[in-house]
Amino acid sequence: MIEINQVSKSFERKQALREVTMSIGDGTIYGLLGPNGAGKTTLIRIMTGITMPDSGEALMDGKQISLSMASKIGYLPEERGLYKKMRVGEQIRYFARLRGMSADEAKQETENWLHRFGIESWKMKRIEELSKGMAQKVQFITTVIHRPRLLILDEPFSGFDPVNSKQIQDEILRLNGEGTTVVLSTHDMESVETLCKEISLINDGRIVLQGDVQEIRQRYRENVFEVTLRKGEDRETRLIKKNEGESNNDFLMRIAKEGEVVEFREKLPSMNEIFIKTVS
Repeated sequence: MIEINQVSKSFERKQALREVTMSIGDGTIYGLLGPNGAGKTTLIRIMTGITMPDSGEALMDGKQISLSMASKIGYLPEERGLYKKMRVGEQIRYFARLRGMSADEAKQETENWLHRFGIESWKMKRIEELSKGMAQKVQFITTVIHRPRLLILDEPFSGFDPVNSKQIQDEILRLNGEGTTVVLSTHDMESVETLCKEISLINDGRIVLQGDVQEIRQRYRENVFEVTLRKGEDRETRLIKKNEGESNNDFLMRIAKEGEVVEFREKLPSMNEIFIKTVS
């Protein structure tokens, strides 16, 4: 669905992107990762048509991405932007109309989303009366209400407690299941492992790691196993590294000398560990 081919972008003396290439398949959830200042926001702005690359191309369905495609794209920026004096229902309908929905459709979808999130009672509240988390929910609704084909989410879980983060995760999965392609930019590596099929990790404007999440975790494996041993009536869980060239049978025989092996499984590195190792 999205093709980024050899994209570079500079701002004055700052090189924000350096020949970035990635391919985002239709109907996937794709992770866009990187430390602060790595170039993620610049790439997102190019994906939405807000900014044009200095060189290379950004395509959606084979066509150059531009602002004319806005009705197909939903973009939740890290810096939220709601009108604080507007009431919640009015705000959602306003953004729905901006994205091409009819008045009747905007009204109906607003009611549907308020009901889905169980926040019908918020409809007449002004944005300035809401907590940060409540306002985040409204912002999420304004981003997805027009049923975009491409949904770009920049730190969508910021400001949420675990319960509300789970609700947003569930909505992302539901929208994706209905055919929406999702680009997820986040520092929450746990959500990356839960949601994303593939990722690109950007550092200093360059792609430094790219591919299938599970294949990447396998690639960074360190032959470390989580082993639970029973010694008498006591249990002990430890991380034990398998020696170079040691077979699983030999490894089990070695650790069995210390107690009865109750559980035994390889511990793959987390995306958080891989992120830190790669960027460092």
